[in-house]
Amino acid sequence: MLGAYANAPSGSRERGTIQGMPDVVSTRPLLDKLGVRPGARVAIAGVDDEPFGLLLSGRTDDVTILGPVDLPRPSTDLVFLAADSTAELARIGALRPSLVPDGAIWIVSRKGRARTLRDVDVIDAGRSFDMIDNKVVNFSDAHSAIRLVIPRALRPR
Repeated sequence: MLGAYANAPSGSRERGTIQGMPDVVSTRPLLDKLGVRPGARVAIAGVDDEPFGLLLSGRTDDVTILGPVDLPRPSTDLVFLAADSTAELARIGALRPSLVPDGAIWIVSRKGRARTLRDVDVIDAGRSFDMIDNKVVNFSDAHSAIRLVIPRALRPR
């Protein structure tokens, strides 16, 4: 049953009508969107973005650059993993044990026409390592980032 509002005139703000939401551009700084707190322990795995590195160095001095097989130090707050293929997502499993319980792994990948990795691929990879996605951020003009976290039910108490 469509109800009394099914025939409401176009543009009406009456109950039951669908109104388009305008796009809102966030003005929050990138590091705030990413949850990088002052003094946070951060690991960078393959993210080669000089402006991000400069921002990060102004927020925390506890940053580790990881090689292709390196692991983060224990109790890492955030890991930024560059990935442009499903094969590169397999590294999530090796990185996850180094996280603090409420930490996150950000998967940074190309966006737009240059995209080679779909969001659902990242989500599926996260689930296979008992992680869930809960945020997407416009990382740069060329990259987006999806945050993977350990579900609360699986975090140590």
